[in-house]
Amino acid sequence: MPSMIGIHDIERAAARLQGQLLATPCVESRTLSDIVGAQVFLKFENLQFTASFKERGACNKLVDLAEAGVRGVVAMSAGNHAQGVAYHAQRLGMKATIVMPRFTPGVKIERTRGFGAEVVLHGDTLDAARAHAFELAERDGLSFVHPYDDEAIIAGQGTVALEMLDAVPELDTLVVATGGGGLISGMAVAARARKPGIEIVGVQTSRFPAMVNAVKGTHHAQGSNSIAEGIAVGTPGVLTQEIIKALVDDMLLVEEGDIEQAVLMLLEIEKTVVEGAGAVGLAALLRHPDRFRGKKVGLVLCGGNIDPLLLAAIIERGMVRAGRLARVRVSSRDVPGMLARITTTVAEAGANIDEVHHQRAFTMLAAQNVEIELVLQTRGREHLAAVLAALRQSGFEAEEQH
Repeated sequence: MPSMIGIHDIERAAARLQGQLLATPCVESRTLSDIVGAQVFLKFENLQFTASFKERGACNKLVDLAEAGVRGVVAMSAGNHAQGVAYHAQRLGMKATIVMPRFTPGVKIERTRGFGAEVVLHGDTLDAARAHAFELAERDGLSFVHPYDDEAIIAGQGTVALEMLDAVPELDTLVVATGGGGLISGMAVAARARKPGIEIVGVQTSRFPAMVNAVKGTHHAQGSNSIAEGIAVGTPGVLTQEIIKALVDDMLLVEEGDIEQAVLMLLEIEKTVVEGAGAVGLAALLRHPDRFRGKKVGLVLCGGNIDPLLLAAIIERGMVRAGRLARVRVSSRDVPGMLARITTTVAEAGANIDEVHHQRAFTMLAAQNVEIELVLQTRGREHLAAVLAALRQSGFEAEEQH
């Protein structure tokens, strides 16, 4: 073993966590299984009280610190780690200070304050926030709680794999979102000990491929932002990297579009809200179906803290891709009653009109012609084609706009 972490540490963490957080369900999704051609089991970590698995490591680490007599902790996080630390510190009667970058969304700041933590906004980047957190630890005698590069944190996160294998012993593959690597390294230690032949696959977004580069020796360029901000980590963990090199079979990359599609499928099919990072496991199955065909695959829906506006945008874009929301340009002669005829034709074809833009001045058409742009709700691509055909049959020029 590359590190000092063993299965006994994870079993000890599991015993500590009992009753302190939810043993979340791990169940098969028949519909997703049919779609991707593998038997897919979902571990619903988005149902934890703070909506993410990060509570596990935070709780395990804070119990360690409380037993050592520590009264105050400091952490750096713009997201789920902050909430996990704040909530379990409050529960254990410890003072928590969370340093967040200044650009952190207000909803995350408020939620973290709601768990009783003092939030300090500092710097424009995670690195600047981290440096400030170290300064505060030094100045105020607080214990720094790292989001992933810490043995107690890794052991806590590893309890996810124990629960998955207890619930579904026949799993032969685990697919795990990877940012700093705390979750996958803990799960790998646990799963290897319980079921040595199991396949363990990490997934990163192609915009933040730091761990893939570190483990595979590749040089994928790093982007600046991702809808999977929970795994948008520029610097992979030292401890976690060693465990991943030793115990993880493969690391895959997915694109932003794959993640959007996965978030939407989980919402529509499973009726569950998952953040970008929580959906990358399913995104990997969608992007690399042959890689997992016929296998019994366990996916961790590792978090559900998605900004409602981002979720709304993902839903709308998904509707556009599926043809369920479409922009159509209709042009015709500009005579009275023309708009009524167009809307009647659309209604008779069974589509719903979302928006109408009636354009006279800003058009290249002849002066006596008019151009009308409609945003339509349809049942999908075939229905959209039928609506366009009906408009043409009624004597209009009609085409979809992309």
